[in-house]
Amino acid sequence: MSMSPSVLMSYAALTTAALVWGGSIVGQKISLGSFSAVEVSVLRGVGALCLLIPLWWWQERGQARWSSGDGLTLTALGLAVLGNHLLTLFGLRYIGAAAAGVIIGASPTITAFLSSLLTRDVPFRAVWLGCMVSFVGVALVSGIGRGATVTGDRPVIGGTLVVLGLVSWAVYTIGSRQIMERLSPLTVNWTTLLISIVLQIPLLAMDQHVLARGLADVSGAAWAALLYLIVFATAVGQQAWLYGVRGVGPSRAGIFVNLIPVSALLLSAVILHDEIGLLEVLGIALIFAGVWLVHRQSRVTLEEATT
Repeated sequence: MSMSPSVLMSYAALTTAALVWGGSIVGQKISLGSFSAVEVSVLRGVGALCLLIPLWWWQERGQARWSSGDGLTLTALGLAVLGNHLLTLFGLRYIGAAAAGVIIGASPTITAFLSSLLTRDVPFRAVWLGCMVSFVGVALVSGIGRGATVTGDRPVIGGTLVVLGLVSWAVYTIGSRQIMERLSPLTVNWTTLLISIVLQIPLLAMDQHVLARGLADVSGAAWAALLYLIVFATAVGQQAWLYGVRGVGPSRAGIFVNLIPVSALLLSAVILHDEIGLLEVLGIALIFAGVWLVHRQSRVTLEEATT
């Protein structure tokens, strides 16, 4: 049976988001050479808002209708955006971009795991095995006992922070589905991004580089990486992701995260010259196997429930 145009558009949007986010891992790693983690997060957010708000004003001026409870929901989602951005950036201080990209491939299993607990759309018994397999793959990629040239200076700490960033994104993905029944993806995108920036501004006092030393030390590569994060990873990528989630739901959307480690691995090897070893390959195989198990068992369980 052929897919409807809306489903095809959702899949195209999710593919776009996954591919640009693979590149964003490399972009964040490069930008951290000149900016602090909080500076990168705030600057990418402010830059993206300069694109998103005029677009929203042009497309939806006067159409958005917020209810009294939307403010609390959007604030919670803004906290999730903040957690995803900052935890990933701090994690990249301690782990290689290639390894971080592979770990992000476990995002579908984390989303399915939390979804089974929070919304109970799929029973926990249908996802636990796949989650465990993926988490073993994450542990391998985090590189306990391996050299820093492969995985970073402190891969266990870095890997843990990246996983916590994925948990934040899973909460955002699950939580945004319901509110997008009333508000557009564009409205949810810029409002939650704005909230995350406001919450981060006080943190600049504790984590700064450019603010303390000036712009003289910022490389051209760091500026280019920051521009990529603003335009593609934040404005385009997040908007495309929300559009796809509204079209096909968080469970099916999560599968497209499988494209992130592939693009992140390739770009990390080409641009950053990160090494891709046997454990990275084995780790990504286990992560993909876990995602497949979650998808298969969830489908079987749902089919049994409807028969």
